[in-house]
Amino acid sequence: MINEVRNTVLAIINKNNYGYISPADFNLYAEQAQLDIFEDYFYNYNSQVNKENSRQSGTGLADIKKGLEEVLDSFSVFGSLTQISSNTYNLPSDYYLVQDLIYGNKIIERVSNNKIRLLLNSNLTSPTKGFPAYTLSGATSTELGNTVTIHPSTINGANDVSVQYIRYPLTPKWTFQSLLGGEPIFDQNQSDYQDFELPLSDSINIVQKILQYAGLSIREGDVYTYAQNEQVEQQNEEN
Repeated sequence: MINEVRNTVLAIINKNNYGYISPADFNLYAEQAQLDIFEDYFYNYNSQVNKENSRQSGTGLADIKKGLEEVLDSFSVFGSLTQISSNTYNLPSDYYLVQDLIYGNKIIERVSNNKIRLLLNSNLTSPTKGFPAYTLSGATSTELGNTVTIHPSTINGANDVSVQYIRYPLTPKWTFQSLLGGEPIFDQNQSDYQDFELPLSDSINIVQKILQYAGLSIREGDVYTYAQNEQVEQQNEEN
């Protein structure tokens, strides 16, 4: 899909001599475009859940929520955690959203950092191996937390805790053969080649997103406006 997307982007830009997008720039725009659309899936899913709760959603072929779930499920993976020390573990480096932390056959409940102190100070509410809990930490102003602490602290084995999580999509990369004095030719046999991981149905959205970034980069307002108008029109049709 990535080659078709690039060809479409270049065709639209070259049609009016707006400029040229190098393979390196295209790959940067492609990465951001995929991330934007990937994150939109969560907002759209939440919107469909609200519509379903208010009985405004369809069923069968019109069940949009089911389609969104299928895409998100394709990014759901099961993995192990790397132990840092005692009952503290690192989450996988590619995690986007934790679905479940698991100890044996038990789901570990997440609690906030300010609540865990109250729970630990009470014999009645303190987490046990039968009812474990965890806190998330290591957050910064730009990233989610990437470290979890499990309670009770007796859950501290290197293989005690596993995780079911939504991972980030792999970074797309359009790879090519360099030709002296000619245009680069697409080559998917390169070792670092990576196609988009989103469904083929998202190719139009990806093209529009890339055009927006390209228009900002080359300071060509017409490109950005075209892509933005196309995106608004598509959203109106979906609604």
